[in-house]
Amino acid sequence: MTKTLLLLLLVAVANAKVFERCAWARTLKASGMDGYRGISLADWVCLTQHESHFNTRATNRNTDGSTDYGIFQINSKYWCRDGGVSRSNGCGINCSQLQTDDVTTAITCAKRVVRDPNVRLLYFDWTVAGNSNRDLSSYLRGCRL
Repeated sequence: MTKTLLLLLLVAVANAKVFERCAWARTLKASGMDGYRGISLADWVCLTQHESHFNTRATNRNTDGSTDYGIFQINSKYWCRDGGVSRSNGCGINCSQLQTDDVTTAITCAKRVVRDPNVRLLYFDWTVAGNSNRDLSSYLRGCRL
């Protein structure tokens, strides 16, 4: 049974969609993320590069028992259900839905997260780690948007 589980995990990792930077920027722009709630396209690209390296299957286990999921690294504690420490389900989804190659649900959930003014500030100030005053144009350079 252990070998089967390991094989399934390897297949899941091997099938992860990892976006190329400009393809991801185009996907975000086409989904209405450029300027959404005052957040620039460059901020979104910066955030997702640093959080997941544009990997749809990325996960990170946190010390509080929650897990961050998908390309946006959305936390299970408040935004999705994973059977763990979820206290609420702000996006109304199972966390596994944040890890599919179709990023529509992940983008919709990210929009929901930043509609909460308290979370939006914490999410971007903490995650982008001070990049808000930096020139982020390099994240979009050469993308022909």
